[in-house]
Amino acid sequence: MRAWLIEEPGAPEALQLGELDTPKPGPQEVRVDIRAIGINRADLIQRKGGYPPPKGFDPRCPGLEYAGEVVEVGDRVIGRRVGDRVMGLIGGAAYAEQLVTHERDTLDIPAHYDYAQAAAIPEAFLTAYRALFLVGELAPGQWALVRGATSGVGQAGLQLIRTLGARSIATSRSQARLDDLDARLRALGHDRGFDLGLVDGDDGVAEQVHAEAGGAHVIMDFVGGPALKDNLDALRDEGRQVQVGVIGGPRTDINMGKLLMRRLSVMAMTMRSLPIERKIMLAQLFNDRLRPLFEAGRLRPVLDRTFDFTEAVEAHRTMEEGEHAGKLVLLRE
Repeated sequence: MRAWLIEEPGAPEALQLGELDTPKPGPQEVRVDIRAIGINRADLIQRKGGYPPPKGFDPRCPGLEYAGEVVEVGDRVIGRRVGDRVMGLIGGAAYAEQLVTHERDTLDIPAHYDYAQAAAIPEAFLTAYRALFLVGELAPGQWALVRGATSGVGQAGLQLIRTLGARSIATSRSQARLDDLDARLRALGHDRGFDLGLVDGDDGVAEQVHAEAGGAHVIMDFVGGPALKDNLDALRDEGRQVQVGVIGGPRTDINMGKLLMRRLSVMAMTMRSLPIERKIMLAQLFNDRLRPLFEAGRLRPVLDRTFDFTEAVEAHRTMEEGEHAGKLVLLRE
């Protein structure tokens, strides 16, 4: 089968279209004919030599997010059959024509969704849901601060917060980006994109968060070290910060006394290295709780544009330029 391979780490041109053996499913696995592949920043980092996949995945072939059709099942599979339309997250090697995965680590594609739309769902919405509602324990009526709200996970988080009855604070580096984000989410059918939008300047947003919302119950942060002090100041007592990225750098100093006296929690998570048992639990939660919301139009993926499967290099260039406003997807017709 055809697959995109990284022979030597480097620029987008380091991706070369090559050949791999077609994988065979194990007893509880399914083989999926991949029809669409979501492009993620993790793919770019892997292409440059960082963020290696978990053990068992070919490190030359990137890709975490897919949608496609089941074409073969293992002899102990009971929940899937040939012809099922599925999507999901995988530890690696999704930049290929086919993959194998555990039958219960697959998500049902929402009714009436095409493969491109489906491939724009798993990474953003599973990450945001897990961070905000499972790790962060966000409850209806509480305030959640999304730091880096214009990202794909940020936009998914804002939709989830609003749809599930909590209140949202979005931050960005400019008012123009906040206005564009609000318009984009309204265009998806939401009455507004977020409850409070704050420009994230050099002085941070903690003072504004307390003045406007009394502090945040939960913060989902992508920035990392440079934002941590301001985030802790922005939390209410007993607030929770969930770290899902460190794009601004991983290091900082923490006043442990502040954590103790105000009973604050700082937690961190990734999706790629989750054990299979946790992935199966997330898949079940999606199928039971979130898929009906997509089918009802209350949640919608943000798809920017699609590229042919043969255009992975161009898709990586586009992501690196940073001008896209939603998911980039490779399509196999």
